[in-house]
Amino acid sequence: MQECPAYAQRQDHGVMAKATAALPASERLAACCKMKCLFLLLGVLQLLAAAAAAYKQWIPNTNFETASNWDKGRVPCASDIVHFEKNKVISVFVRSPHALTDMYLPLNGELVLASGAGFAAFDGSWDAGCDSGATVRFADAEHHTWFDPTLWQAVSPSGELELGRRIFSVDEERVPCRYDDVIFQPETSFRVNVDSSRQVIHLRSISLMGQELSSPEAWAGYLRGPSASLQFHGNGTLQVTGTGCPDKSGCACGNAPDGHRICTALLGALGRQCPAPACRSPLQPLGHCCGVCGATISLDFTPDFDLQKYQDRLVQALLSQPKYAGVWMAISKVHKAQTFLGVIPRSSTPHIQIVLIDDEAGAQTGTAAEQMAADVMEDIAQHGEALGISSGKMEVATGSTFSGQAGSHALSRITAGTVLGLLFGLVLLGGIFFLYRKGKLRLPALHLPRPWDRAEDPASLVPASDKGFDNPMFDMEPPSTDAGEEMPQEMAPKDHQVFYLNPLYDASETET
Repeated sequence: MQECPAYAQRQDHGVMAKATAALPASERLAACCKMKCLFLLLGVLQLLAAAAAAYKQWIPNTNFETASNWDKGRVPCASDIVHFEKNKVISVFVRSPHALTDMYLPLNGELVLASGAGFAAFDGSWDAGCDSGATVRFADAEHHTWFDPTLWQAVSPSGELELGRRIFSVDEERVPCRYDDVIFQPETSFRVNVDSSRQVIHLRSISLMGQELSSPEAWAGYLRGPSASLQFHGNGTLQVTGTGCPDKSGCACGNAPDGHRICTALLGALGRQCPAPACRSPLQPLGHCCGVCGATISLDFTPDFDLQKYQDRLVQALLSQPKYAGVWMAISKVHKAQTFLGVIPRSSTPHIQIVLIDDEAGAQTGTAAEQMAADVMEDIAQHGEALGISSGKMEVATGSTFSGQAGSHALSRITAGTVLGLLFGLVLLGGIFFLYRKGKLRLPALHLPRPWDRAEDPASLVPASDKGFDNPMFDMEPPSTDAGEEMPQEMAPKDHQVFYLNPLYDASETET
């Protein structure tokens, strides 16, 4: 406690120290101690905020000294002619002095010169390694798009690559999310296409040309400068908010509306199609362009859930174990679409998605990730309530499910297929009925026999014993009668009676 007066004395130029100067000694001592604790607490919170923030660094540049920016694959030398396309807008950073034979500049662009950098005319003296005298053209930078995940890398706040953590991001989250910090390397120029399905792309902060812009006012001032229109082009607008994710359970990335742009750019770099997975039934995590082998876990959470603390728990308790040395993990909040009967979109609900993959090969692909996922589910069963997790569901690359309802994934597929079949049948019947009503289609008349029709058939009422039969021994025509001759009464037909001729009977013998 005796350190507090000295601490206050070191802050005597601050407003808080001036405010405590008029207090009695004892109260001033207590106030100083409270201020010290407050400063320490603010410092800890700032460190925690920095640890939780995600930093995404842009990889390409348009520097003059970058060999890949030239069509010859090398930096122009003294005997070369430098050619910039006159209709291409470009910003080029120059680090060092250069001697050139000639240089054609664009109609709209800028050369940003570092201290001591510049250009001089070549005096014709010999230059080692530069005797070609070729025309070297600056490469087209218009194709570098904001939503290309291959052009971003995760870095620490100081700009260093994050290695050894074995934490990765699904493809949509490889591109800066709405609460991320974006870094363009100091002393570099760039040009990036920000075409987007959204009018505004929100970010927490942007660092470029050696300055950090972390407030809307600072960013608006930069946009009014001459370089912004040369560095950013397209229909999207970048907006710096200066605020991080306000929810301790995490925030969704927000890149879902541009997911098709992300996958198109990624598949273009991969040869227009996803690599063939090694497992039989690859999983499709939300926000990821291609199927993966391994396991995914979907968590339902309560207001007590803390995403950063839970990630640290998984890293320390499971991911750091030697048996999981080849496992990589991605964890984030995603919005999962809810459907009616597994087909009709209804709404979306937030979930925590965990994706686990491993470097196993052959038949063992995904087995280490599956085992770790099973350990995660066991930990949830024991400590889920204390961690703010209400339920969890796990799926593995083989298609089996480790959740409270085994086989629910396969059942949902069957249900979806059944519903789709019913819907297709209804649409087909509706189309046939529509064409029939319009007279475009005629249906054949069908007569289906009814039981009562057969019961009323007169032929069915005749007893089988009353029916006649043909005598195979008699091959004579029955005697005919003249038109006016009456048939004897005994030979007259009667109702429901039949007769036949006896071949053994001769009518002439009876008359004699």
